[in-house]
Amino acid sequence: MNKALQQISDVYDGHSCISVLPKEIIPFLASYNLIGQLLSQSIIESAIAPITCTQAETSHALEQFYQHWDLTSEQKIQDWCSRYCLTQEQLELFATRKLRVEKFKQITWGHQLESYFIKYKKHFDKVIYSLIRTENRETANELFFRITEGEQSFAELAREYSQGTEADTGGIVGPVELGTITPNFAQLLCTRQVGIVQPPIPFGESWIILRVEKFITAQLDNFMRQRLLQENFETWFKQQVNQLSPEEKTWM
Repeated sequence: MNKALQQISDVYDGHSCISVLPKEIIPFLASYNLIGQLLSQSIIESAIAPITCTQAETSHALEQFYQHWDLTSEQKIQDWCSRYCLTQEQLELFATRKLRVEKFKQITWGHQLESYFIKYKKHFDKVIYSLIRTENRETANELFFRITEGEQSFAELAREYSQGTEADTGGIVGPVELGTITPNFAQLLCTRQVGIVQPPIPFGESWIILRVEKFITAQLDNFMRQRLLQENFETWFKQQVNQLSPEEKTWM
């Protein structure tokens, strides 16, 4: 297998094309359904090829790589490279790959994160709400009356009567992003006043009693920035896959 790995290493230049593979490796990859993975990685390799790392970044990446593979001596490092037919340059590219992908994301989309966030912010905002749903209108009206008159709490009635999974949590749902909720229900939540129990509303095949507990405004913090970079990366990747040949798409 080392000979085949070496041939791939020699000819592989980031093109998403099966034709660059040595002929003897293609049946092996095909039999294990690995050609799709190779195509996926070739798309990424082609994109990050121009991305470089500083000497300090490379040294740090190598240290982490050696630690991960328990390469605690120079001899172990040499043996590992020999086993997988890697030169020092190839080893450094291997070790810095994750960092170069992150740099690619930042270079490509980092400058537009704020505008992207502002455009889609309402999808990232979260809401916590209480819900009771029942198929019977009269039951819904009776439950609403009990809540507003203080006879029983929203949570008690949700556990006893609600016909969804919210019954297990006393009617509480969330926090959940508004962008993950069906648009009509998200709009319903956004037009309700926090803390006010709403009269029964027909929704689909059910009648629902709703109370918005809290809105949580999304922030463009480090976690959100990383998420947006990843979302842009995944969108870009899908676009690249769409440009593959019909045969290559079949493997994907």
